Amino acid sequence: MFSVVSLLALLASSVTGSPIEVRNSLITLPMRRTFSNVTDILRHDEARMAAFREYSMHGPRADVPLLNMLMGYTVAVNVGDPPITYNLIVDSSSSITWVGADNAYVSPTGVNTGEVVAVDYKFGSFQGTIFRDHLTLTNELSITEMPIAVASTPLGFDGVLGIGPEVSSLGALQNLNSRRYTIPPVTEYLFRQHAIYQSVVGIFFQPVDQGVINHGQLTFGGVDHTKYTGTIQYTPVTSVPPSSRYWGIKQRITYGDTELIRRTSGIVDCGCTFLYIASDAYEKYKDATGGIVNANGLLQITTEKYEVLRVLKFWIGREIYNLEPHAQIWPRFLNYIFGGNVDDIFLVVKSLDTSIGVGYSFINGYVFLQRFYTVFDSDNNRVGFAQTPFTSDTTN
Repeated sequence: MFSVVSLLALLASSVTGSPIEVRNSLITLPMRRTFSNVTDILRHDEARMAAFREYSMHGPRADVPLLNMLMGYTVAVNVGDPPITYNLIVDSSSSITWVGADNAYVSPTGVNTGEVVAVDYKFGSFQGTIFRDHLTLTNELSITEMPIAVASTPLGFDGVLGIGPEVSSLGALQNLNSRRYTIPPVTEYLFRQHAIYQSVVGIFFQPVDQGVINHGQLTFGGVDHTKYTGTIQYTPVTSVPPSSRYWGIKQRITYGDTELIRRTSGIVDCGCTFLYIASDAYEKYKDATGGIVNANGLLQITTEKYEVLRVLKFWIGREIYNLEPHAQIWPRFLNYIFGGNVDDIFLVVKSLDTSIGVGYSFINGYVFLQRFYTVFDSDNNRVGFAQTPFTSDTTN
């Protein structure tokens, strides 16, 4: 087993940018939700799960960094000088930031490192070269010498802002002498250049409705106390692979009085749209809710079944986080994405196609995260959750 070394060490001898001044305030970026059609949503979620499973069976490979390409949250950032604006998908399961897949990268300040990066997303490949360049998050704040992967082929979207654990990028660098190196996320560069005090990211999602465009906020360097209620409770990142490679935690899941998953490991991931649970747990949930699998692979229930739907509980650390019945269904005004009408009721729980206890028994995707403020704390290797004003929102 080779040791893991940060790309920061590989490039250290050539980094000349001066550290930026430490800011007292947090760095916050608005996030906008993007939507696609049913084929894209389900295909990209399935491809993401396949890559997680690939690692669980075969270990680190170049195809482990992940994203949900057409169904995710984007933030606007500037790269280079003069700046080029990119709307980057936020990916919590990869540390790689990359651009140029749609909007071409042409920057006189960019320095080609010669490092080749390649990622296989199961439904298509990304290949490119690592450049060092300025990354501007706000009008007042730029990161110097940020390693940015530049795509060599168009993929139909601008790129990705990676906030995943650094180890998630292991195997992406292709040069023979660089295979053991990892690529730090933007959070680590903000911390090392003294732009933030803590290597911490806070994520706030608001349940989507018909009248809101910006549904999220990304906060670097701490948490935004205005976005949650009560206190944030933390749980350590699991040591069980493959979940340990990402923002993985341990949790127990119950539906009413029925235990679906005993305490085991899985992943918290803003790149997946749905809530995924191990196949045997999914069968229990399907039977308990009376759901029928429709042509799109979603569980559909009747109005009568919805009226007796019970609470889905997530036992994380010492806390219990509830998904009320309205939080377990897809927003009905968006049913058209799946070919349904506003009276149909689709559940947001899907099968992970794994067994309980393999180190990867669930994915708490967007439908979970939109109900709870989430904190990815690299300093302490932990994940935090808190309720928000929208935890019990009945928008759906």
